[in-house]
Amino acid sequence: MGWHAIQDILFKVIGGLGIFLLGMKYMSEGMQAVAGGRLRKMISAVTDNRVMACVIGTLITGIVQSSSVTTVMVVGFVNSGFMTLIQAIGVILGANIGTTVTAWIIALKISKFGLPILGVAAFFFLFSKNERMRYTAMALLGVGMVFFGLTTMGDAFKTPEVNDYLAGVFKVMDATTFWGVMKCAALGMLATMIVQSSSATIGVTIVLAQGGIIGFDTAAALVLGLNIGTTITAFLASIGTSTNAKRAAYAHIIFNVIGTLWLIPIFFVYVKGIDTLFLHLKDFFAKTQEDWDDITAKIAMVHTGFNLINTLIFLPLMKPFAKLVEKLVPERKVEEIHHLTYFDVRMLDTPALAIVQSKKQLMFMAESVEKMAEWLGEVLVSTEPLEDIEGKIFHYENILDNVQKEIVVFLSEMITGQVPHDVMEEARRQMRLADEYESLSDYIVNVLKGLVKLRHNQLILSEEGHKDLIELHGKVASYIRMVNEAERNENSHILGRAQSDSENITRQMKEYRNLHLMRLSESKTTPLNSLVFTDMLNNYRRMKDHALNIAEVIAGEK
Repeated sequence: MGWHAIQDILFKVIGGLGIFLLGMKYMSEGMQAVAGGRLRKMISAVTDNRVMACVIGTLITGIVQSSSVTTVMVVGFVNSGFMTLIQAIGVILGANIGTTVTAWIIALKISKFGLPILGVAAFFFLFSKNERMRYTAMALLGVGMVFFGLTTMGDAFKTPEVNDYLAGVFKVMDATTFWGVMKCAALGMLATMIVQSSSATIGVTIVLAQGGIIGFDTAAALVLGLNIGTTITAFLASIGTSTNAKRAAYAHIIFNVIGTLWLIPIFFVYVKGIDTLFLHLKDFFAKTQEDWDDITAKIAMVHTGFNLINTLIFLPLMKPFAKLVEKLVPERKVEEIHHLTYFDVRMLDTPALAIVQSKKQLMFMAESVEKMAEWLGEVLVSTEPLEDIEGKIFHYENILDNVQKEIVVFLSEMITGQVPHDVMEEARRQMRLADEYESLSDYIVNVLKGLVKLRHNQLILSEEGHKDLIELHGKVASYIRMVNEAERNENSHILGRAQSDSENITRQMKEYRNLHLMRLSESKTTPLNSLVFTDMLNNYRRMKDHALNIAEVIAGEK
């Protein structure tokens, strides 16, 4: 075989694989955009009910078309405190089932329609003004590219010389012996670890099987290996995250490794069982033989059966399994606070789901501001310095600075891609809210700094001034809680009450300032004392203003 012939084959394989992977990406992004609202509801509905969590994991991965994306997302959610370990394990079990949908899509005998689907969908995608139509066309464009990519790769392998050569190479790893099964599983694992896409590995496996280069047994063994290889993505995503996030990643690894290891000794029985099952279902496939490719359907059955059996085994053992993972990954000695130390770049591929995580981090900011206000109230009423609580307030303010920066950077990167209009608007809204909450934390700290300044200069607030400040703090803290509750419940009718309460707080603050000026004119307080007290009043007013801004964003006014 000449160099030009080899070059032509390599170009077809590389080009076909690239088109296939890009097709998977477009199909995923299009389906996410069309089903974005449902996806967000699904992920928010995850509970400790193991079956429900598993079903949601299956559905999300079936839509997203990538178990890697789902597991990366889960690790991120656990790291940010959005999910518990039990919930994460349930979703991961479901993700393993959901990822098998890829093989079933490829099993459809519509490869010859790949190019026409691609062409028609491209026109709608490029020229349609309707957003939903555009993203539906994008998903279909992805489907067309998947099949066109597979056809291109398949054509490269159809050359007799290439077919014979590759058949000879894979004969060395023929899965007709136990050792051959191990070698094929290892190859599938390594290939998936390198490309970090089980869809790519199974796509190539199916093309090789369709071309007769590898037998069904070898294809089945490769599929077993890719189930271990796909766990590398979650492992990489867990680096530098919280203990629970690491546990979620390790749970995925342990589940897939154990699931593969116990099946290898009975591999030949399992494959024979799939063959027998396929023969029993032949009547169904015979009715639709024009629509299904037999060898691909059998590979899909191997993949689905493997993950379905393992999920059914592990589901009743989820709690003991979680305890095992907790022992393997013990708690860190230092206290962990959930904040954004992690946002994997792959999350940018799932904006419909990534926006849920950033929303959770926004609620972390809201709850932190409430805590800071509560702690500041304790400092205000105490007659003794509360240095531990003061340290917490300063510490949380630093955390919120970092969280705000990371939310803005992440959302800014996310909205530069193909993002639906509703996700774009929500991202902008969240960036605005993150800025408002960070400003709120700054003004809470400014009040604390005023109190510390008084203490360091051995100054004491007048009894009346101290009482007024405590009363004003209570009103502003309650106002912040009310606005946060509206954000949690998505209450867009909050603005009327927020404006009314804001005016009342402003009047109250002006009254306290006038009373203070009267005390100053009567020499009941010192000028330095007066300066610090006035600054604290202004800081409370700014807190109230930022809380009102949040209410306006919630109501859709800004």
